[in-house]
Amino acid sequence: MYYPHPNTELNSAFRNKPYQGAVPEEARFLFVSLDANYDKDIEHNQAFPQVIEYLQDGVAFWERYGVHHPFLLPAYRGDGKFFHQSFARIGLTGKHAKDVCFFELLNVPTYGQSKLEPADLESMTGHLHRLKSAIEGSNVRHVFIPTSVGTLMKKSGIFPWLPSRPKTIDSPLKLWSTVGSTKIHWHYHFSVYGRFEALKTKQLEAIGKLLAAGV
Repeated sequence: MYYPHPNTELNSAFRNKPYQGAVPEEARFLFVSLDANYDKDIEHNQAFPQVIEYLQDGVAFWERYGVHHPFLLPAYRGDGKFFHQSFARIGLTGKHAKDVCFFELLNVPTYGQSKLEPADLESMTGHLHRLKSAIEGSNVRHVFIPTSVGTLMKKSGIFPWLPSRPKTIDSPLKLWSTVGSTKIHWHYHFSVYGRFEALKTKQLEAIGKLLAAGV
């Protein structure tokens, strides 16, 4: 279950680009999440113009402001900051902007607490096939998928190469699968903390090394 966001500007931006950052088919590094969640009254946030600017052109936004997401701007007040602060610890800069895509299983913005089920993806078939094609394409080299996302992808039936569980490898990351030259990694959700923080930190470092190597 999820709650589609009522803001018309957000929805218009998602219709034009149902992803953030680089075009998924052109990206080298793909980070897959459940949904793009915003405060219900995001339009009253001081950073709302930058949110729309980001959704219209995430690559240009990163290059202009020096942060990968508007939730990291000083003017932003609200939820979601910790997730993006964690991602920023990977160590990427604006020079990586053209290589990084954020892709959610839902192609609409949401608000409130989403608890996605397989039925929620039934109307997203075209969107999910685009994700599948991007992963199987010639540009993407590394895909990063946490457990909750991988479970729903598996249940959708669209990703036959995705197993029920990732396998342990000699890395803080685990490996879901390899599709051609693309490696599909498991990691903790960037919002976890507490007893998961130490391993999450090692995973962020491992992701940073992979992306720095560019292979």
